[in-house]
Amino acid sequence: MCSNYRPVTRADQMLRFFGVAIDEDLPPVDCWPTGTAPFIKLAEDGQKVERVATLGLFGLLPHFAGEVAQGRKTYNARSETVDSKPSFRTSWRKGYRCIIPAEHIYEPNWETGKAVRWAIRIERGIPMGIAGIYWPWKGEDGPVTYTFAMLTVNADGHPVMQRFHRPEDEKRMVVILDPKDYQDWLTCSVADAPRYFRQWTGPLEAEAAPTLPRAPRSKSTKPPPTVPDLGLF
Repeated sequence: MCSNYRPVTRADQMLRFFGVAIDEDLPPVDCWPTGTAPFIKLAEDGQKVERVATLGLFGLLPHFAGEVAQGRKTYNARSETVDSKPSFRTSWRKGYRCIIPAEHIYEPNWETGKAVRWAIRIERGIPMGIAGIYWPWKGEDGPVTYTFAMLTVNADGHPVMQRFHRPEDEKRMVVILDPKDYQDWLTCSVADAPRYFRQWTGPLEAEAAPTLPRAPRSKSTKPPPTVPDLGLF
């Protein structure tokens, strides 16, 4: 599970590692549920092989969501139930898959008996491309706003990710894609997509991170004005 992460916000990294161009660097901030961050999807102009980046809210809002605050419960989608849970199944069945670029993610480590915030990243400064799904949500009398969720798998036995969350909780981790699979993840059929539901076997490093307060929770029923109705980039 992941409720907090550091998005990739530098234009040079987005181009080098994900093959998408953005106009300028964005502020480097941690993202919490209902926060705004870039994600990558296919273009919507018929060029089905072109990747584009856009801004969205972290926490998928299905068509029946009445307010942005619901995203605090829908930021992670379990791979085992993404095709059946009401909040996620329409996005999944429509093939609305995306890649969420992350410098690192944060998870709570309980090895000391209390939660300590740790940062987990791929070694050598390579950003993560996390598998996700998205939905273009339209609030009451508001513009279309993109929203997204990270997909997760069981992390039992993983040398790094099994160290996080409470001892009694199921161990989970986000689906980290191999860069060579980015395009296929976005373009493959819905029936073929579950082949990417697997633990990351590449190198990860983890270390204690500064403890930071949570960002203010959104109570608005409308999307923040900084989020565009369509792709920003």
